[in-house]
Amino acid sequence: MVFFTPEQKAMVLEDALKAGHGITTTRSRLAIRTGYDMPETYVENVSGVPMKIIKVTTYFKKQWSVTMLDTVAACPIGGLSFTDEMITWSFPWKNHLLGTSDIIIHEMLMGIDGRLIDSAHMAARGFILTRNDDFIVMKLPIGGPDGYTKSGVVENLYHTRYVIEPMLELLWSEGGMDSTRYRVLFPVKTPLMPRPLQLVDLTVVEQRIFDVVLGPFLHDVELVNITFSGVVLTVIEANARGFNIQDQVFQNGSKSFRLNVPFTDTLVVRTQTDLLATTYTLPIIYGFMIVPEYVAFSYVTSVQVTFQDIVLPTVTGSCDKEQFYITISNGNLGVDYNIMLGTRDLNQELRAEYGIRDNGTHLTLAVPFLSLDVAFELMYSTSLRARVDVLVWEPVSKRSLSDFSLACNFPMTMTECFSNGSISALAVKVESVPQLVPKNLRLQDPSCRPKFSNDRFAYFSFDANSCGTTRTFYDGVMMYQNEITSGDGLQVFQQANKELASPSPDYRVTVSCFYTLNETQMISFTSQPLVRAPMVETGYGELHVVMRLALDGSYSNFYAEEDYPVARYLRSPLFFEVMLLQSTDPRIEPVLENCWATVNEGRESTPRWDLIVDGCVNLGDTRRTHFHSVTPEMAQYPTHVKHFEIKMFTFMKDSVVSQDQIFVHCDAVLCAVNQADGICQRQCPSPNPLNSRNKVRRDVANDRFQRTLLSSGKIHLSSS
Repeated sequence: MVFFTPEQKAMVLEDALKAGHGITTTRSRLAIRTGYDMPETYVENVSGVPMKIIKVTTYFKKQWSVTMLDTVAACPIGGLSFTDEMITWSFPWKNHLLGTSDIIIHEMLMGIDGRLIDSAHMAARGFILTRNDDFIVMKLPIGGPDGYTKSGVVENLYHTRYVIEPMLELLWSEGGMDSTRYRVLFPVKTPLMPRPLQLVDLTVVEQRIFDVVLGPFLHDVELVNITFSGVVLTVIEANARGFNIQDQVFQNGSKSFRLNVPFTDTLVVRTQTDLLATTYTLPIIYGFMIVPEYVAFSYVTSVQVTFQDIVLPTVTGSCDKEQFYITISNGNLGVDYNIMLGTRDLNQELRAEYGIRDNGTHLTLAVPFLSLDVAFELMYSTSLRARVDVLVWEPVSKRSLSDFSLACNFPMTMTECFSNGSISALAVKVESVPQLVPKNLRLQDPSCRPKFSNDRFAYFSFDANSCGTTRTFYDGVMMYQNEITSGDGLQVFQQANKELASPSPDYRVTVSCFYTLNETQMISFTSQPLVRAPMVETGYGELHVVMRLALDGSYSNFYAEEDYPVARYLRSPLFFEVMLLQSTDPRIEPVLENCWATVNEGRESTPRWDLIVDGCVNLGDTRRTHFHSVTPEMAQYPTHVKHFEIKMFTFMKDSVVSQDQIFVHCDAVLCAVNQADGICQRQCPSPNPLNSRNKVRRDVANDRFQRTLLSSGKIHLSSS
């Protein structure tokens, strides 16, 4: 066999079979089958149409004779042109490779998928088969039912193409010789054409579900997975999560994919665009597969809705005689907000202090009107007007969600007039005088200062004939009057920074007591036999004991809390006063049971040094503690006051100062003056120093007494 490529290439039959050619013979026929891509084929243009050519001469040898048989086959591989609606196939029927120009065509037939069709079928499908001088022209409408449409992908974009396999069959003869039947099966694929996908957003905001439709697709596209905010879910996993993914098939065979996702799902990105509106965003990446080729592509999109769905927290409140009661409705934000009460954010400690309770929809708390977070607006003779300010704010954007204020009048006695001629008065720091320091207030007599004061109150107790109190008579009534002021032109200091502030507004509180000069009261009574002796009912109350460090041994001036730490020289005296407050009973006496010094602030910390043990000075201390007597000139009730003195010292370790500070602590017991048991009548041992420095153990009998725990501030050892 000699193949023409078009150069000659000779092969014996065995080599031709090994090369992949199919060659069979019968008594009357020779059949040759070869592939388009075999090296023994070649391409040649015929009237502008490329044709694939196989041309071979076969030699048959029989005895002394040789027979040559020339065979040639030409198959078109081109000749196509396309419009949006029509495929045109042009076949050159005058082919010099197959014969001479003297060709007579007896039949020209058309078929689809290897089967001939008649003219009625052609007319119904819109097929056209014609012949001109050079070509046989076949026209096939794109999209007809005899072909099919196939999906494709170009640069991750969805495309489609139309595929059909027409057949052309010719019967011709030339030069009066035998007729030749020529059949061409010619698969046609249109170029890939872009098919932009349409995303239809059918979301109804009130239903709070994203509803989107993506399509159209051909039947050979399958949805494999969807990626939401980086989370990849298969269709089965998405439906199991509560989504709804469905195929929607249309009458023309195409389909789309419908997706439902609730707004509440965690894969939905939620952004609060303003105080009342929320934007819900669903980022989507569809993952598709074209079968059976398994070509993957994706479609990236995002849907977003914004609407006003936020119900802000609301605050309501009420009062009784002692507390504010605040209720916060959470709205639909949950509890992802902070609460500011007054000027402080409520941390866990303050939440526990105010007893905050949360039932999921509402949050409640109770605020005593004397709390630090309550502002005092006005003080009256029998009440105090206080206000609580509540701010609910969002910690991320720091936006205010709700602002609420509630002011109420709370019963509170500001002035008390006693029948023995003593007067007590309470001055309150209100918000209109923010720079006022209550301890600097005084009565008309500048020497009359508060008996007790803190950052918000000053308590005065004085006799009606002292402290500059005036007396006026009218209509049978005697009026005693005094005034609490900050002094003439007195500048107050803010304790926070010790800097001189501008003069505060004028602060004056008038204290008045009225007594009837002459009054007759009629009292009626009846008597009855006494069945049993009257019994005294035990009363209950609170007595306060304080310990202060005096500036010197006169015990007339004392260090305030803000003065600590106090610096003192080594071995310089420290004068301490322990005083009972809020009692006018001279029969009550505070007794110092134990006093000791420590390096650290904790009462139970170590090391420690005993100063007073079981009511007596520590005889093992070479710098012995000294008690000083209290005279009536120094205190109204001398039995209520104890003065003692120690020498400033420091703790040593290996003859080196280990710490340059001390704290002094005491346990005080309140005793009746005539009480004769336990610590109240402790007999101290000989004043001679003991050789042992062991601590004297406390009497077990003393354990039944109620003790008051006292501690000083830090006292620092001064080196200069």
